[in-house]
Amino acid sequence: MANATQTQTQTEVYLFEQVIVLFSCALSFLGSSLIILTYIIWSDLRTTPRKLLVYLSVSDWLSAVSYAFGVWSVFRTNSAECVAQGAISTFANTSSFFWTVAIAVYLYVFIVRANQRVADSLVLVFHLVSWGIPLAITIAAVSLDKIGYDASEVSVGWCWVRINGKDRVLWMLLTGKIWEFLAYLTLPFLYILIKRHIHIAHAALSEYRPILANRPPAHSFSSMADVKLTLIPIIFILLRIWSTVRFILLLANSNVRQNPALVTLHGIGNTLQGAANCVMFVLFTQPIRTRLCAALTSCSQCRREAQHPHRLLPEQDAPAQGREEDSTERGRADR
Repeated sequence: MANATQTQTQTEVYLFEQVIVLFSCALSFLGSSLIILTYIIWSDLRTTPRKLLVYLSVSDWLSAVSYAFGVWSVFRTNSAECVAQGAISTFANTSSFFWTVAIAVYLYVFIVRANQRVADSLVLVFHLVSWGIPLAITIAAVSLDKIGYDASEVSVGWCWVRINGKDRVLWMLLTGKIWEFLAYLTLPFLYILIKRHIHIAHAALSEYRPILANRPPAHSFSSMADVKLTLIPIIFILLRIWSTVRFILLLANSNVRQNPALVTLHGIGNTLQGAANCVMFVLFTQPIRTRLCAALTSCSQCRREAQHPHRLLPEQDAPAQGREEDSTERGRADR
């Protein structure tokens, strides 16, 4: 890049920004932990899509912890702690992108291609790609001394790619941005195809609906799945777009990237993914919500509902953004 973009400035991270972003990290830490715990506690939730969501949650959990450490510390030098935090967050964040897309690919093959065998066979590939590529990139970046202090120019206190490196843009792309851009394109495309397939299947069955028994629960689950299929790529883009905007502003050498509101949105967007997943796939999932309600409260109504929980079948369960839900090839989906 031109010398004009090789800035030595530093974006000030204010106390209120630290507090807000740390709160966002805490929400993601709790949300990711809850997804993992519900999977461990209730064996009938252990479907392949939910398992993929757990792997994504592990990445989001690690991201939340590493980002929280960085925001709390607000590094100002290339210390060992800075490099370690930058390496962990780089690995976790990149892995999160891959698992987000992996879940969308799994659902596309399972629902649209109607081939569960092929979808399940992809899980090993997902592991190799979603853990292997981020790990290789991170090791290469650390070995070549590319991870370190970035003056919060494309972060919010945490460390990432060294801001004074001549090839910093290349490494910013390799350690996150290029995968972020690909996710922007891939997720909406795959989820649009899945929604289209489900809607076509519903339309094909519409002539039989008048003679079917009352099916409000199934309709409710299908409607919720349809909403989630819409929200997954939208939420992902809304959370991540602020990081992308600041990256583009850095390339343009614009001081707007230091705007406190933009910095705060960047911090929230990069750290809130785990919480967003928890809302969609735990709190907005009736069977899990009912069980949690029964476990955490003494509400008599919750106790009665918990006596007859809805069992999440493999064809009914699926995550997202990640991350959306399984359905039969006729378009039924849980939630």
